[in-house]
Amino acid sequence: MFTHSCLGTNDVEKSRAFYTAVMGALGYSATPLPNATVFPSETGSLIICKPANGEPHTVSNGHTLGFAARDSVQVDAFHVAGLAHGGSDEGAPGIRPNGKYGAYLRDPDGNKICAFAPGAG
Repeated sequence: MFTHSCLGTNDVEKSRAFYTAVMGALGYSATPLPNATVFPSETGSLIICKPANGEPHTVSNGHTLGFAARDSVQVDAFHVAGLAHGGSDEGAPGIRPNGKYGAYLRDPDGNKICAFAPGAG
């Protein structure tokens, strides 16, 4: 359904370190560019960059970007990597009301992201 998703940042290097860690925990590799970082996959790409209009990045209220994880071990690694690289906890790993195992983080710029594995932990 999506070709890509782009999240803004005010600090490309700080976000590059954060997303290289959390996306690495999910099995994705970074392609660093001068003013952005891209995480390509067979089904689309995640792009982290400064806003194209030159204005400062601000957090989109109500927006959450969810990533698929293979299992609860990957979800846990995602959460640990995010906390270790400047992120903050927005929901510790665990079983959610939908029966899936997931975890939520805020990146260094305040964007809300999560990772979910199918089925119970």
